[in-house]
Amino acid sequence: MYNIQQKKQSMQWCWHFVKQQLYDILENQITGVSILNAIRIISLVLGAACIILFIPPLVMYRILNLGNATGLIAGVVFLINGVFAGKVNALLANLWRNTPGRVLVSGVFSVIILAVIMAIIISFLMLNAALKEPEGDETLIVLGCQVKGTSPSLMLTERLEAARTYLDEHEDACCILSGGQGPDEGISEAQCMYDYLTAHGVSADRLFMEDSSTSTRENLQYSLEIMEENKLGKKAAIVTNEFHEYRAFKIAEKLDINVSAVPAKTHWWLFSTYFVREWYGVIYEWTGMKK
Repeated sequence: MYNIQQKKQSMQWCWHFVKQQLYDILENQITGVSILNAIRIISLVLGAACIILFIPPLVMYRILNLGNATGLIAGVVFLINGVFAGKVNALLANLWRNTPGRVLVSGVFSVIILAVIMAIIISFLMLNAALKEPEGDETLIVLGCQVKGTSPSLMLTERLEAARTYLDEHEDACCILSGGQGPDEGISEAQCMYDYLTAHGVSADRLFMEDSSTSTRENLQYSLEIMEENKLGKKAAIVTNEFHEYRAFKIAEKLDINVSAVPAKTHWWLFSTYFVREWYGVIYEWTGMKK
C-alpha cells in the first residue's frame, strides 16, 4: 500500500503535469489556433478535475468500482485530448472525409451526447429525491452499509449520525436498522448500527433490528414487514447517503411505502465515486431487473 509521501507525490505529479501543459498553451498561443487551444485548456482542466475527484478512493483505500473507473477513464480521455488536441482534430478530420468514417464519428458522438443527457437527468432526480423532507411522524429506516470487523465504515457512520440527529429531534420516532452480515463482516450491519446508536444515547426501546437483508430491495421489503407486524404505519423516512435516496425511493414505491428522505452527507473524496456509480444502479433499477 502506498505510504502518505507516495500519495502526495502522485497528486503533485498530476498537478505539475497539467500546469505545465496549460503554461505551454498560454505561452505559445497563436491567433489562428485559439479555438484549438481553448479546447486543449478545457480538456486539461476537466481531465485534472476527474483525476482529483476520482483517484483518492483508489489510492487511499484501493476502492475501484464503476464510479471511479468511469471518472478516471473520462479523465484520461480528457488529458489525452488536451495534450494531443492537434492530432486528435486531424484524425477526426480525416475520418470525416469518407462515409464509413462519418458514420463512426457520428455514432460515437451520439452515444457520448446521449450518455451526458442521461447523466444530467439521473443526477437531477437523485439530488431532488434527497430534498424530500419528512413531516416528523415517520418510522425511520436506516439502510445498511459495510461493517469493518465490528465497527461501522465511514459511510455507515455518516448514516448513523443522520439517524441519531433525527431521533434526537423526534423523540417519539421509532427506527428500523436494516442490514445483514456479509462474509467479511464480524457482525450484522443491523447489530453494528444498534450498538452504535445505543452507545450514543438512543434508547433500545425505539430500535428494531432487521438483520437478514443483503440488498436495498430486501432492506425495504423486510423493514416493511416489521412496520406491519408492529403497526407502525406505512410512512417511512429513509436514512441513506444522499446519492442513494432516489433509487431507494423507486424501490419503496413498488412496495407501496410512503417515503421521505433523511440524507447523510458523504465525504467529498467518496461522493463523486459513489454518485457516478449510482447512475448505473438507477439505470439497473429502471430496467426492471431486481437487485
